[in-house]
Amino acid sequence: MIAFTAFLGGLVFLLCAPTAWAEGEGLRGTLQNQGQPVNGVKISVVTESNAPVGEATTDATGKWEIPVPKAGTYKVTLDQKTLPPKVALKFKERGSLTLQVFEGNMRNVLFPLVPAGTANQPAGQGDTSGDGSTFWDELAQLAFEGLSLGLIIALGAMGISLIFGTTGLTNFAHGELLTIGAFIAYVFNTLGLHLLVATPLAVIVAAAIGYGQERFFWGPLRRRKTGLVSMMIISIGLAMFLRYLLLFLFGGENVPYRQYVAQDGIQIGPISTTPKSLVAMAIEIAVLVIVGLALLFTRLGKATRAVADNPSLAASSGINVDRVIRIVWAVGTAVAALAGIMLGTTQILNYQMGQQVLLLMFAGVTLGGLGTAFGALVGSLVVGMFVQVSTLWIPPELKTVGALAVLIVVLLVRPQGILGRRERIG
Repeated sequence: MIAFTAFLGGLVFLLCAPTAWAEGEGLRGTLQNQGQPVNGVKISVVTESNAPVGEATTDATGKWEIPVPKAGTYKVTLDQKTLPPKVALKFKERGSLTLQVFEGNMRNVLFPLVPAGTANQPAGQGDTSGDGSTFWDELAQLAFEGLSLGLIIALGAMGISLIFGTTGLTNFAHGELLTIGAFIAYVFNTLGLHLLVATPLAVIVAAAIGYGQERFFWGPLRRRKTGLVSMMIISIGLAMFLRYLLLFLFGGENVPYRQYVAQDGIQIGPISTTPKSLVAMAIEIAVLVIVGLALLFTRLGKATRAVADNPSLAASSGINVDRVIRIVWAVGTAVAALAGIMLGTTQILNYQMGQQVLLLMFAGVTLGGLGTAFGALVGSLVVGMFVQVSTLWIPPELKTVGALAVLIVVLLVRPQGILGRRERIG
């Protein structure tokens, strides 16, 4: 029965998710700087023998596409002279990429852009010692970006872990909670409120949504003895409903916040970043520390851990289990909304942004240990770091696959996760 429902859920995803059929071979990409499209940049493609294949110029949305005659290996070059004056490649030595195009495949090409003056030096410049310092500079940059991504994943994964620990529910709609939080802040922002004011208001509204979701939806299902597998399938349907509701309300276009869209970059040693990234990371660390301390030392935190360990025993000792679960839902949704807003400041908002990080959040939770908040934090940091650093050796399009490969290897060695506890089965 479990295998059948899992198959049914996968079939629902396959049938309902947007599908793009292959229309031939080609190369394409989107150029963005600080979340804004970069227009008028020239891209050219040649074969392995340097025979010209085609050229393209990015449009108003930053997109470009060049078809190729057949599957094979091609060299893609970005003309750095056509970049706007205040924009540069993050790694100048990667202005030309050699990529494999498979039959029936449109290969995505990634050229990371940063504000001019913060890009790393090209290989061979500033490296007179021959010790490979350019590689280490790139490694430091990617590790910093991995830490930033890991903290955002950790905020969302902590909510998943808390909800799973207290209810046993694997909530596939949690990614949409990130998106909802980001768009609530966007609505307040477009009404004239500064993002610094819109953010706490959006988090409060998201907490109310989470509380109401448990009070009027998941709570009644649980009291009717609905099975966990059935509730998981319901969460898949809820995720699709919320995703396409956001598409209906806000459209499929990418939209930015009004503040902190573009900032001058700053250089910290070999690391290029922006002030908003540093502030966002400080906020994320502070929230994670506060939630962790609350779980350890507050009365509500102790009650939450008691419910997670044994709900029946917690109820018999006088703990209001339903009230604790509702508060957990409120906190988990609020933290997820904050993660969505932080993600929205580093990239443009889109109705699919939560779905795109949901798999990474589940990987972080599973890697750290299901039902453990601190395990979700550790696992998410590991996943975020690996996702970014792995692009040194594998194509950026495969970085998520690499993270899942690490997850599989760790679970083969330690099935309960990094901080999970062994349990007797059977």
